[in-house]
Amino acid sequence: SEEGEELVGVSEVAALHVATGFKAFVVFLDQPPVADPKRSTSRGTASAQAPRPSLPSGTPPDFAVPVGSRKRGSHRIFPGMSQTPTVILNGRAVARTISRMADEIIELNAGVEGLLLVGIQRRGVQIAERIADVIREREKAEIPRGALDITLYRDDLQTIGPRPVVGQTYRPTALEGKVVVIVDDVLYTGRTIRAALDELADFGRPERIMLAVLIDRGGRELPIHADVVGKKLDVLPGGRVDVFVPALDGRDEVVLLGAPS
Repeated sequence: SEEGEELVGVSEVAALHVATGFKAFVVFLDQPPVADPKRSTSRGTASAQAPRPSLPSGTPPDFAVPVGSRKRGSHRIFPGMSQTPTVILNGRAVARTISRMADEIIELNAGVEGLLLVGIQRRGVQIAERIADVIREREKAEIPRGALDITLYRDDLQTIGPRPVVGQTYRPTALEGKVVVIVDDVLYTGRTIRAALDELADFGRPERIMLAVLIDRGGRELPIHADVVGKKLDVLPGGRVDVFVPALDGRDEVVLLGAPS
């Protein structure tokens, strides 16, 4: 996450990294942690939001700066863009999309042998769980799951303050010989995925790494692409895509804010 008031689930070494810039080593857990509903979120609403910034005098009424935690997109909605959320995928459509993603992962891997799903905190973790559920139902196989919190590997870490909120990273098994599927909710600039690759490299050398995302909204700043895409969107600069999951948000849908009006 990009904002927050306290370190959560990191070792003292990781805390030292925040203060000094030294390389961090995140402690792996044997079991997935229980999600903290009060943590700032990645793409949906947050329980604690920053104060709303004041707009300069004379700012036109159709220009707004949405307030919230880290989003996959710009925080500005420019003139000529609708500020009314548009539902891109409802609950049933999300379920169908995740089901298709599971099928594509199995096809790309020629089965389920060696698969390891690793979700990026936070909503990537929940999507990875749902993909694993589909594979379990269809292939009668249990796919191990892990999680990555990429906060300490971000290339703009120095700009988000001295006390970022850091979630827990865990893996159920060693990475060597595994086909690791990184799962995220929204692919935008590619910088989150770059950070995830850096973090994985610190913990082992998988046989192969694939990327599966629920939404690809374009706007890449790095040469990164997804192997499995649930839905591709062409989002204008200033637009924002929010993914809501039942476990964290009490709703199951994908919403676009900032579509052309």
